[in-house]
Amino acid sequence: MKKDIQIPEVRDVYVAVVNEYNDVYKTQDWNAYIINDKDVDLDMILIVTSGYSDDKKTSIFRKKLDKLPKKSYAKIELMQEELFAINNTFKVSFFEGNTMFDKTYLFRKNTINLKALQPIPLMQVKGVLVK
Repeated sequence: MKKDIQIPEVRDVYVAVVNEYNDVYKTQDWNAYIINDKDVDLDMILIVTSGYSDDKKTSIFRKKLDKLPKKSYAKIELMQEELFAINNTFKVSFFEGNTMFDKTYLFRKNTINLKALQPIPLMQVKGVLVK
């Protein structure tokens, strides 16, 4: 029975953590984004985030987006720098047409930092990207 289950591979959907200036509070903030680099819209996107290490565990954060248009991105959450010392997971599920896709994006501890910044697709900014 298990051999009959087809799990499609997720392509061209990323999670990025970007360091950007907050005009309201006049601070440098780290924000997590979901990026749809596909040529089709994504529907009913569910994102579950959490952080963990050997001795620490964060609460679970859930976010739902009804639609993420093709070649676009949306903010998931503000991230506090204290979280970068632990592993951070983003479990993303979405529909593309009638097919459900699911992928877990993992930012390993201490990988989110200013030295790890790289160009982020579609956003014209630099950040830390997980494909």
